[in-house]
Amino acid sequence: MTLSEVTHTDKIVVLQHDSAEDFLAVAYPTLRRHERSANIVLAHALTRAPAVEYVLTDCQFLTDADVELPSSAPPRQGTCFWLTVWSHSKSEPVLDMALSCLDSSFGNYPIFLWTAVEQSVSSSHWLDRRMDVLAQHLRACLNPERVFSVFGTAVLAETFAKVWTGLAGFQIAPEPLYTAFFVVCTPQTLKPSKPAKGLARKATMLDVAAAGRLCQEFAATSHYRLGEADAMLEAQALIEKGQLWVVEKEKEIASICAVTRTSLRVSAITKVFTTPKWRRHGFAQDVVYEVTHRLFECGKHSVVLYVDPGNSAKRVYERVGFTEGGEVWLELGFQVGKHTGHW
Repeated sequence: MTLSEVTHTDKIVVLQHDSAEDFLAVAYPTLRRHERSANIVLAHALTRAPAVEYVLTDCQFLTDADVELPSSAPPRQGTCFWLTVWSHSKSEPVLDMALSCLDSSFGNYPIFLWTAVEQSVSSSHWLDRRMDVLAQHLRACLNPERVFSVFGTAVLAETFAKVWTGLAGFQIAPEPLYTAFFVVCTPQTLKPSKPAKGLARKATMLDVAAAGRLCQEFAATSHYRLGEADAMLEAQALIEKGQLWVVEKEKEIASICAVTRTSLRVSAITKVFTTPKWRRHGFAQDVVYEVTHRLFECGKHSVVLYVDPGNSAKRVYERVGFTEGGEVWLELGFQVGKHTGHW
């Protein structure tokens, strides 16, 4: 096991991992126990793991007793990496927090933050100490302009933003880029199906052009716009990976649903959009139900997604069987000028 860079402050340790294999070698036992809430950092790491065999064998047998923290080393510059925060208050190290700094085919992802601790995050003192060390390590790893936004539970995002503003000098954008509830559906909460109003099916390469237009329309509702060419590329990539479902009505693609973050027992719906012409026909509910039902048939225990509290789609998800986890998640932006992020 080759782990990079370590910083020690009292009993708090920050590790820097330059590969998914290094990150999972120490974090997987904890992430597995919190598979729902850790969906973003875990699924992104699994897709970057060296091989399917590694995920299905080595990862599955990792336990807390297998975790060995390396000796201290200074931070080093990088573009894609993970940071983990550990405490030594018990007989063996405990993973308190994880941060990912990664990119995609369409630009850099935001900084994603996750904690294994429940919503209260123990206490402000507990969180402040760890966030201070984490942010200082991150500042030493990259150009601060790379940190154009951060996404996590409200308390994590707000605490990071406060610390990062002091370290990097960039101010927080006046309004959050994204506010969302984390919602979950299980086989027990999935509601009985209703007769489909449209034809929900897995997308094929014949759907690329139409699905690309809906991907572009979906992106136009966020801060992360896509040009026509990139939207087509995104649709093509989703279809090639079997991650996109559509509702077809009168030979038109009326609605899309993407599933792009999957781990052993959890999958995340990451894109649901119905073109304006076909709204209020129940197509989004059809495709979300069909995708969720199929995932449970394939052995998933939970399907998760993020939804804006003010989005009318929230009612769609409730009718399918998604229930709120109670936590608000925020994406907070920093005034760093132009950036090329996307997620």
